[in-house]
Amino acid sequence: MRYQGGFLTASYFPLKVPDAPTIGTATASSGQVSTTFTAPADIGGGAITSFIAVAKDSSSGAVFTNTGASSPIVVTGLTNGNTYTVTVAATNAFGTGPRSAASNSVTPVAPLTVEYLVVAGGGGGGGGTGNGGTGGGGAGGYRTASGFTPASGSPITVTVGAGGSAGSGQFGSVGSNSVFSSITSTGGGGGRKGSDTSTIDGGSGGGGSEGLAGGSGNTPSTSPSQGNNGGSSVGTPNLQGGSGGGGSSAVGANAGLYSGGNGGAGTASSITGSSATYASGGGGGAQANGGTNAGGTGGTNAGNGGSEVSGSMGNATSATANFGGGGGGSRATAGAGGSGIVIIRYADSYPAASATTGSPTITVAGGYRVYQWTSSGSITF
Repeated sequence: MRYQGGFLTASYFPLKVPDAPTIGTATASSGQVSTTFTAPADIGGGAITSFIAVAKDSSSGAVFTNTGASSPIVVTGLTNGNTYTVTVAATNAFGTGPRSAASNSVTPVAPLTVEYLVVAGGGGGGGGTGNGGTGGGGAGGYRTASGFTPASGSPITVTVGAGGSAGSGQFGSVGSNSVFSSITSTGGGGGRKGSDTSTIDGGSGGGGSEGLAGGSGNTPSTSPSQGNNGGSSVGTPNLQGGSGGGGSSAVGANAGLYSGGNGGAGTASSITGSSATYASGGGGGAQANGGTNAGGTGGTNAGNGGSEVSGSMGNATSATANFGGGGGGSRATAGAGGSGIVIIRYADSYPAASATTGSPTITVAGGYRVYQWTSSGSITF
C-alpha cells in the first residue's frame, strides 16, 4: 500500500497461468517414456497442481498422455521401435501454461528377454558286487530356450543341483534339480546295481543291470524333452554288463555280453560364447567273469564305466563338475554324477542386473551379457 495524490493505491502482481516447463532429455525403455523437467516461474500465479506429458508418434501422429504432480512422468502404451516427440506443460489454479518440447525424440526399446540353459545334477553310477554289471548314471535334465521375460524388481531364484553320489554296493544316487525362476530341470537317475529299481528315473534315466531295463528319462515330462531313457541290460542276468545312462540327446546304449553299454550323448551349447557339451550319460560297468571285458564309455564330460582286465575289476570315473553328466558304473568303485549349472544371457544393449547372489561368473562379449552360476543364488533385474 502506498499514498499517492490523496489516494491509496495497491501494488500487486497479476495472477497468471504457469510458464512452460524447462524439459531435460526424454528417455525410453520397454515401451515407457520418462521426462524430467524444471518447474516454471510462477510469480502471482499460484502453486503448480500438475504437469501433463504428451508423447506424439512421429509417423502416425498418435498421441499418448499422462499427468503427475512431480518428476519424472511416465507415458505408457507406446509401440516399440517407433519414434515419439515428448512435450510437457504445467497447470495451476488459473490454467495450463504453454507446452515446451523435449530436447530430443525418443524410441522405446523392446522388453528384456533372456536365453537360459538349466542343467541338473547327473546321477551316480551303480556300484558293488553282484552277478551282473552295474548301470551308468543318467544325465541331469537339460532345458534351454530363449524369449523368457523376467519380472523386474524381484529376485529370481537360481538353484544349481548337486551330482548324485556313486553307489557303494548299491544303486547310484539321483542327482539334484536345478532351477531358474519357474524352469526346473530334474536330476539324473542313478545307475542300477543288481535288481534294485530305486532312484533310476530322472531328467535322463540311469542304466540298467542284471538283465533289467534302465530308468525312464524326461521324468517328469517337459516339452521339449529334458532327457532320455537309460539303456537295458538284456539277456541272461549273470552274463550281462551294465547299460549306459541316458543323455540329453540319446538313450543309453544296451549292455553287451559281459561288457558295459556306452552313455547316451549330451547336447552342445554355445550360450557362453564357446561350445561345450552338457548332460551326457555315464557308461555302464563290465560284468566280472574272470576275463577281460570293457566298461561302457561315458558321453562327453560324463564318467566311464569300470572295465575288467584279466579278472581284475577296474574303477569307474566320475563326471566333470558343472556339466550335469552321469557317473560311471563299476563292480569295484563307481563314479559320482557331475553337478549342474545355470547360465543365462541377454543382449548387452540392456543394463546389467541390479543385483546378484551366488557369485555368478559375469562376462560381456559377442553382443551378450552372460551370467553363469555353479552354486545357488539369485538375480534381480
